[in-house]
Parts: sequence; structure tokens; C-alpha cells
Amino acid sequence: MARAAVPGRLSWRVATVKETRDETATARTLLLDVPGWPGHLPGQHVAVKLTAEDGYSAQRDYSIAGPPSDGRVELTVQRLDDGEVSSYLAGVAEPGDQFEVRGPIGGWFAWRAADPRPLLLLAGGSGVVPLMSMIRTHAQAGSQAPVRLIYSARTPADVIYATELAERVRVSPLTVTYLYTRAPLSMAADPPRSYPGRLNAKVLAATSFPPQANPAIFACGPSGFVETASDLLVAAGHLPGMIKTERFGPT
Repeated sequence: MARAAVPGRLSWRVATVKETRDETATARTLLLDVPGWPGHLPGQHVAVKLTAEDGYSAQRDYSIAGPPSDGRVELTVQRLDDGEVSSYLAGVAEPGDQFEVRGPIGGWFAWRAADPRPLLLLAGGSGVVPLMSMIRTHAQAGSQAPVRLIYSARTPADVIYATELAERVRVSPLTVTYLYTRAPLSMAADPPRSYPGRLNAKVLAATSFPPQANPAIFACGPSGFVETASDLLVAAGHLPGMIKTERFGPT
């Protein structure tokens, strides 16, 4: 999808890694210092460019994980076995390293804290990253609008932000439902907090908002997950135009 250029926001800026932390065995968060960063909306993303000494460069897009902040950008990157950029960001980068970023990019898949509607978030794998930016921004703004996150992961060990989500459920108007697609039944069957298998109409009806609640809806993840989530939401009575989606992987 083509995006309109925003003056000053699509210039490359030098980012310095300030901190890193492992979220799972394959996902790492990087806190970046980016002088001149204009701030962002939760749901937006950046382009990251790595350049080797011989001039070869590789570029990939990554969602922003943190709430809006001037000069700071937080990314969470899932390492792919054959990923040129993700292998470095999620496995090699350390404080002091530098690379280039461009953004923020995107405006349609973005949540605004002034929106008073309930917030329904559906995540598949690392698709939780931009949704976590929304959850953190929601808390930062002191919003009391209810938030429901339906999060599909392979196993409990693959859940990104597991500790933080558990704490936010305890202290904020957030509920989280986990779908474990590859966990043993004994690990996954704990309704309404977790279910075995993939997203389906029964789970959606039990854990989401009904159409009459008019929720703001965001779904992000692999193409198959997002397509299934969108179809189920429409079948449940939600208007297609109210469902905002971001997807990655083969179409």
C-alpha cells in the first residue's frame, strides 16, 4: 500500500542502541536514542537500514513497541533464521551500536488516546508489537476504556511481554486471552484466560466485545491469522470498515 510522504519524517536518522532485553528465546527489545525523532502514534512503524563496511545495505520495516516519546524509539524484533536484519537486531546488536531509521510511517493503523471506545486487539505472534504500543499508550494516558487482547502464540514460552502483560492485567482495565497453537492441551486449556488451538468463532464470542459496543478493532500478525480474524469479526456482526489490519508474511 502506498503511503503519502510526510515532510521531515521520511529522512534517515542515526539511531544509537541504549538498552536491549530479551523477551523470548527469539525476540529482543531494543531501546534506541534517535536525535530529532518527531514522536509517533501507537501502531506506526519505522524502516531500519543496516549498512556494511563495503557499502552493502539491507532494509526492513519494524513496528514501534513503545508509547509516544520524543527522541526515543523502542522496537521488538523477532529473529528469523534467514533474516538479514532481524538476525542482527535480535541477536547481535548491543548498547552503543548505531544504524539508520526512517519514520514514523503509517497513519491508518494507529490508535489515538482520545478515542473513548473499547479497544479490541487481536495479535498473531510478533503482531503483538504495535498492539503493545497501544496498550502502553492507553495506560500512559490514564484511559479507562476497557481493552481486550486476544493473543495467538505457539506456546506460553513464545509469548512476548508475558510478565508485563500479567502486571497490566492486574492494575488496568485490560484482559488478555491466549491461544496456544502448539502447546499440550494441559498447558493451554484454562478458559477464559487461555485456549488450545487457533482463533475460532466460539473463542471470539467468549472473549471479544459484541458489535453493539462499537469497539475500535486492530488485528496484526501473519496473513493467515489476520484474514481469519477479519472473517470471524465480520461474521460476528462487526462492520468491515471498522476493522484495521496489518499483516506480514506471504499473502
